[in-house]
Amino acid sequence: MFRPRRSVLYMPASNQRALEKAKSIPCDGLIFDLEDAVAPGAKPAARDAACRAVSSGAYGARELAIRVNGAETEWHRADLEAACAAGPDAVVVPKVDSAGAVRQLVEAVARFGAPERTRLWAMVETPAAMLHAEEIAGASERLTVLVMGTNDLAKELYAEHVPGRHPLLPGLGLALLAARATGTAILDGVYNDVQDTGGFLEECRQGREMGFDGKTLIHPSQVQGANSAFAPSEQAVEDASGILAAWESGAGAGVVTYRGRMVESLHVESARRTLALDQAIQQRG
Repeated sequence: MFRPRRSVLYMPASNQRALEKAKSIPCDGLIFDLEDAVAPGAKPAARDAACRAVSSGAYGARELAIRVNGAETEWHRADLEAACAAGPDAVVVPKVDSAGAVRQLVEAVARFGAPERTRLWAMVETPAAMLHAEEIAGASERLTVLVMGTNDLAKELYAEHVPGRHPLLPGLGLALLAARATGTAILDGVYNDVQDTGGFLEECRQGREMGFDGKTLIHPSQVQGANSAFAPSEQAVEDASGILAAWESGAGAGVVTYRGRMVESLHVESARRTLALDQAIQQRG
């Protein structure tokens, strides 16, 4: 089953009102955050709230993940153990820089008794992670998603946040290459200015054109834009259906065309992916 991840929204697990509101937000996924959005003194309570949320069955078809604190922090072990017991769809781990770190996480998740369905999502957000992205993505079958941490990457590069994200493009490209080479999904990083709708939509367009599966978000107002940007357009669905029909009707022919364009197996593969994504979105409702 193809799973859409057009819009994956971070929600602070310490905010009960936000957790309640998230039940009605039309995003594809939710990340209950124990890290950046939670003050140190609130982390134990947030951990309990996140685990209750993913176990509640109150969030419908949304993919549910818990972002734990990083391995270098005092909260990491307790976060990971509690998340494994709760059994979300995924555990999101920040600042994963190496294949060895992935393997350690896989061992810990198994040791803490996480159900098989609970996957690992690795946040890649440092120069080291960009340079080792393929090794990270291919380190374990349990790791199914790379999540770009563009704020931290910009900080580590001493780069500025500018329209078009030119300072980040080499890193984004390396991570995308790694994801596609290993069959791993990949989510674009967040857009910080929730008031700048135009800038956000432009970055969504850029991410979609580059090949990202979807975008991580920091505010519910960004969900609709991401859903639209990372979904196939009506024209794309129509063309995909036409390409498949032309291919099937031209079986055995030397040359197959659709609307004057030559159709090859690579176009058929892309068309099938487009239709699978569209069907998955329609089934979500």
